[in-house]
Amino acid sequence: MAGLIGIGLTGILSHQSALNTTGNNITNANTPGYSRQEVQFETQTGQRTGAGTIGSGVNVANIRRLANEYLVQQVREDSTLFGEQQALNSELTRLDNLLGGESTGLSNALNNFFASLQNAAEDPTSLPQRQLVLSEAQQVVNRFQALNQEFVQQRESVKTQMQQGVKDANTLLKSIAELNLAISESPGLAQGQMPNDLLDKRDEKLRQLSELINIKVTPTDGSQVNVALGNGLSLVVGSNAAQLGTEESAEDPTRLSFTLSNGGRTLNIDEQVTGGKLGGLKRFDDEALKPAFDELGRIAIALSATMNHQHEIGMDLEGDLGGLFFNDINALEAQRSRVIANGNNQQPQTGQLAVEITDSAALAAGSYTLQFSGDGRSYELIDKASGETVNQGRLPSPVQSEISMPGFNIRIEGGAFNAGDKYLIQPSRNAAESIGLQVSREEDLAFASPIRASTGDQNIGTGEISQGTMLNVRNPFTNSTLPAFAQQGQLSPPLEVRFRDDGGTLVYDLYNANSGALIEAGDASAVPPLNTFTSGVANKLFPEDPSDPRYRGFQFEVTGAPAPGDSFVIDYNANGVSDNRNAELLAALGTANTLNNGSQSFTEGYAGLVEDIGVKTRQSQLDMDAGKTLLEQSTNQREGVSGVNLDEEAGKLIQYQAAYNASAQVMSVAQDLFNTLLQSFR
Repeated sequence: MAGLIGIGLTGILSHQSALNTTGNNITNANTPGYSRQEVQFETQTGQRTGAGTIGSGVNVANIRRLANEYLVQQVREDSTLFGEQQALNSELTRLDNLLGGESTGLSNALNNFFASLQNAAEDPTSLPQRQLVLSEAQQVVNRFQALNQEFVQQRESVKTQMQQGVKDANTLLKSIAELNLAISESPGLAQGQMPNDLLDKRDEKLRQLSELINIKVTPTDGSQVNVALGNGLSLVVGSNAAQLGTEESAEDPTRLSFTLSNGGRTLNIDEQVTGGKLGGLKRFDDEALKPAFDELGRIAIALSATMNHQHEIGMDLEGDLGGLFFNDINALEAQRSRVIANGNNQQPQTGQLAVEITDSAALAAGSYTLQFSGDGRSYELIDKASGETVNQGRLPSPVQSEISMPGFNIRIEGGAFNAGDKYLIQPSRNAAESIGLQVSREEDLAFASPIRASTGDQNIGTGEISQGTMLNVRNPFTNSTLPAFAQQGQLSPPLEVRFRDDGGTLVYDLYNANSGALIEAGDASAVPPLNTFTSGVANKLFPEDPSDPRYRGFQFEVTGAPAPGDSFVIDYNANGVSDNRNAELLAALGTANTLNNGSQSFTEGYAGLVEDIGVKTRQSQLDMDAGKTLLEQSTNQREGVSGVNLDEEAGKLIQYQAAYNASAQVMSVAQDLFNTLLQSFR
C-alpha cells in the first residue's frame, strides 16, 4: 500500500508540473519570442519481484523548449532584410514627397520665373514687369535654398537615427552577453536541463539586434553564442560585448562613420555596416541623399552660369552692361568650399586646392576622391559612385597646376602633399545653398542688347546686316573686360564696315566710325583670305574663337549682295530702352537644353532628379513588401513550431487534470485499503 501511495504521489507531482507548464504556455501566448514548452514524462525504475517487475510510478524527465534553430535564424535574416528596406523606404518616401510636391518642389518656381521673363520681354520698359521678374527670381532662390535646407534636416535626422540605433544595439549586445553568462551558469545545464526562459530572452534580443544590423550567430560551449558582423568582426564573445559607436566622418564632416570598440581598440566599420535599420539609413544617405544634393546643386550651377552669362552681355535700362544675375559660381570662396581635406591626412596639411566650374553643360552630378601616393605628387581621381579611376597623373614642381575634368578643373594652388592624403571633391554639392540673387533694382535688369547696326545712306546694293549677337563682354581666359566694352556706355571703337572690290573679289574693311581710321583691311590674296564676302549666304563678319586676336565679343551677319562702296555702322545701342532682344534670350533659357551636354533643360534636369528618387522609392516599396512577406512567412513557420496554440493547450489542461485526478484517486484507494487492513486486526 505504501508503494501504491508512492505511485499515486509521483503521478500527482508529475502532472502538477505538466499543468504548471501548460499554464505557463497559455499565459505567455502573446509574449514576444516565447517558445512553447512541453513536459517529457518517463517511467521510474520498477521494483523487481519473483513474479516480475512492478512499476513504481512516473517522473518528469525534462521540460523541453520547442524551438527550431534553423527557423529562428531565418527569422533573424528576414528581420534584417525587412529592417533595412523599411528604413530605406521611410526616408525615400519623405524625400520623394519633398521633391515632387507642387508647393515644395522646384518646377513651379522655375516655370513662373521664365514665364515672367517672357512677359517682361513683351514690354521691356515696364517697371512692374521687371519687379515681377525679380520677385520670381527670388522665389527660385528661395526654393533652391529651402530644398537644400530640407536635405540638411533629413541628413541630420538620419544621423540622429543612426546614433539612437547604435545606442539600442549596444544595449542589446550587453544584454546578450549577460544572458550568455547566466545561461552558462544555469544549474542543471550539465545534465541537459536547459534554462528555457533565458534562451527565449536571448533569441529575442538577437532578433531585435538583427533588425538593426546584419549579424552572424555562432553557438559555442556552455550553450553560449558568439555574435559577429558579416565580415567576422566580433560583437559578442561569451560574456564580453563590444561597443558600437559613431563619430564625425574623416572624409566628410557632415556625415557620421560607424566605429567598433573592443579591448581598447577602435576600428572604423563603415564598410561592414550592412542590413537592418542602420544599413538602410546608410544606403539612403549614399544612394539617394548625397546624389540629390549633387544633382540639385548641378541645376543651381547651370542656372546661375547661363543666366549670369546672358545677363552680363545685355544692357540695362540705364544704358550700362548687365552684371551678374545670380551669385558668381566661381567666386574664390565657392571654389575652395568644393574641396574637403580628409581628417586623417598627415601633417603639415598645407595642401591648397580649389574647384573651378568651366562648363556647366558638361558638369556631371557626382563626388570624387583625390588621393596622393608615392612621394605625394602622384595623384589619382576616383569617382565615388563607381569606384573607378577617372584621372591620374603627377603634379609638376612646383605643384601649381590644374587637373581637368569635363565641366570642372581641380586647381592645385600650392602646399605639400603626403602619400595617402585624400581630398573629397564636390563640384556641385553646396551650390543650392549658396545661390543668391545679385540684381536688386528693376532698372538693373539687362533686357536690351548693347550693340546695334545701321545701314549707310548711300548704299546701292541689296546687302542687309543683322542687329548682332553678343558672345561675351569678358575674355574667358583672363576674365578681363574685352577692349570693345572697356568704356561704359559706348563701343570702343564703333566700327564702320566698308565693302570694296579686290581683284574681282568683294571684301570689307573695318574703320573707326568716329575717326575714320582704318582698323583692319580685307585681303582676297591672303592665306587664308581675310574679310572676303560671298553673295547669297549669311556672312559672319568677325571670328568667334576667343583665342583669336581679332575676337570682339560680338557677331554680325550680312546677307544679300552689297555693292562696292556700301557700308554699315556698328555702334553701342545707346538709348535702346525698348530693345527686348536680351530679355527674349533670357526667357528662352527656360526651354533651352543647357544640361547634360545640351540634352536637357533646367526643368527636365529637375524632373530627372524627381523621377530617379521616385523610381528608387517605388522599388524600395516593392522590396519592403517582399521583405515583409518573407518575414511573415518565416515568423509563421517559427510559430508553427514554437508558438502557443491555445486550443491545444486547453486540451492538454483537461488531459493533465484528468491524470492528476486519477493519481489522486490511486492515493485514495491506497488509503482505503490501509484503513480496511487496520480494522481487520481489531
